[in-house]
Amino acid sequence: MNWNVYLSGEIHTDWRQQIIDGAKEHNLPVTFTSAVTNHEASDAAGDILGAETSSFWRDHKSSKVNGIRTKTFMDKCDVAVVRFGDKYKQWNAAFDAGYCSAIGKPYITLHDKDIIHPLKEVDASAVAWARTPAQVVEILNYVIRAK
Repeated sequence: MNWNVYLSGEIHTDWRQQIIDGAKEHNLPVTFTSAVTNHEASDAAGDILGAETSSFWRDHKSSKVNGIRTKTFMDKCDVAVVRFGDKYKQWNAAFDAGYCSAIGKPYITLHDKDIIHPLKEVDASAVAWARTPAQVVEILNYVIRAK
């Protein structure tokens, strides 16, 4: 079986690449998908539908266009990894975790211990909480290879 893993959340560090590289090192049969991680491109996704003078409507349209990708990939994944960084508030990551929880999709949260409290409900619905990308890789290795 080829596993489909959706990588959600923080876009300012290389955590996604660390997980992808780790899966390759373990020769795991995994396909990774993700939201658009280029911040400017994501913010401009709604511009396809015409320019807006209000930032609210620009964001609204971009969110809907981006939602086509994120909802499709989350619906089709076997497991999601939701990363919360400490520099920015990732409201979209929290929404993705809530969506996964609502549809019964297993997800792993990935964050530092200093934000356990604000994420307690998100973590409570997760199948695991990892602190490093390497731990995520080890979880995937165990789940896929049973080792």
